[in-house]
Amino acid sequence: MQRLWVTGYRSYELNTFSDKDPKITIIKYALKSYFTNLLENGEMDWIITGANLGVEQWAAEVGVELRNDYPVQVSMMTPYEEFSSRWNENNQAKFINLKEKVDFYASTSNTTYKSPVQLRNYQNFMLLHTDRALMIYDEEHPGKPKFDYNLIKQYQETNDYPLDLIDFYDLQDIAEEYSENHRPNNYYE
Repeated sequence: MQRLWVTGYRSYELNTFSDKDPKITIIKYALKSYFTNLLENGEMDWIITGANLGVEQWAAEVGVELRNDYPVQVSMMTPYEEFSSRWNENNQAKFINLKEKVDFYASTSNTTYKSPVQLRNYQNFMLLHTDRALMIYDEEHPGKPKFDYNLIKQYQETNDYPLDLIDFYDLQDIAEEYSENHRPNNYYE
């Protein structure tokens, strides 16, 4: 079994404040391409991600979509109970909707937020229950994902744990590829 941990930037870190933002289209396209490659090579059975608004929820959405064509399961984990309780109604509704669509959902703590220890326990759980990681992350722009990135790099010092990064340069290339592939055919015969 191959289990992939997917994480990365929160939506606000990417300045995406609408579901119709073209950046989301590109990130989902990048995720779908990456996942499809792993699935077609038999290198992934599970997509395991958090529930943060941004890359994590987009990864779960793409994974749920891919279940129509591939034998993949999607898991969404949170570091504590009532994870989305402080979000606005729209974001809470999106979370609940996605939570109902994934194959597995759980929290690594059975209480509401009490301390940062819950976040560290969550990170450790994700490392120990996955075989590799994908991050949409750019070392030149650390943001919140730097904590996961640093932990994974530290874990790699003593463990075989592949980490793939999609950085901002990769996203620019992917945006150009997407544009080429989705350009209307303007040639007339």
